[in-house]
Amino acid sequence: MGWLEGEVAVVTGGGSGIGRAIVERYVAEGARVVAADISEERLQEVEDRLGDRVATIVTDVRSHAQNAAAVAKAVEVFGKLDVFVANAGLGDRFTELADLPAEDIDDAFAQIFDINVKGIVHGAKAALPELLKTRGAIVVTLSNSSFWPDGGGVMYIASKHAALGCVRQLAHEFAPYVRVNAVAPGATRTNFTSPSAFGEAAPGPQVKADRVAAVRATTPLDVFSRPEDHTAAYVLVASRTQAPVMTGTVIESDGGLGVRGLRRVRGGDDLLQRVLGEPSQ
Repeated sequence: MGWLEGEVAVVTGGGSGIGRAIVERYVAEGARVVAADISEERLQEVEDRLGDRVATIVTDVRSHAQNAAAVAKAVEVFGKLDVFVANAGLGDRFTELADLPAEDIDDAFAQIFDINVKGIVHGAKAALPELLKTRGAIVVTLSNSSFWPDGGGVMYIASKHAALGCVRQLAHEFAPYVRVNAVAPGATRTNFTSPSAFGEAAPGPQVKADRVAAVRATTPLDVFSRPEDHTAAYVLVASRTQAPVMTGTVIESDGGLGVRGLRRVRGGDDLLQRVLGEPSQ
């Protein structure tokens, strides 16, 4: 039996990237899942892959009514809701304020905050009545940018700091009946959507080799993570049996950024040679 056997979850942004990886892992752990996403095409791919363990619904998380429809879909198809994963998000392509035209600020701000922050609030509000019935859980996707600067531009960083505030306050407001936790991934190999105000995205799903090397060079664990690398954390905080006393908790799944040194990114680059006499990797 998996850690989520018999549970029912809604995952926003569930059609691609980390959201899709969460959907697939939750199903593998025994859950039935409603994947909610803005893209009907991506949702069809999820259905084709996972069959009747999933249901899908086209959802714009900026709308309370559409979040409520995703919750209602879970109850209609699977009979209840145990876990709501507020995962949908937008990036800003690392656009710094000096480079953002003044006439684009209002639109860019609205788009980023409406999805990255208001989407959490709408989702939590819509899910709360059903989660109270099941004594369920909310899981929010944060970011290393919820704690550190320069993981994006000012719009993205501010939105992810605000999302952290949502997690902490909702964990307080919903205790003792609904647990609210979060996972904060670091740089991950996904096609992260951004508003048009931040320019056009680079075409294609492939990450350039120099980008991979640059990200790995910044992390103590020397990694550029894949979506599936984060999913165990989402399972843990969703599980009522494995994390019954966790709320307001953020699992940082970021390659160890919090222990990056001032002199060296990682202190063990030559550890194999020093301790075991083996060549350093």
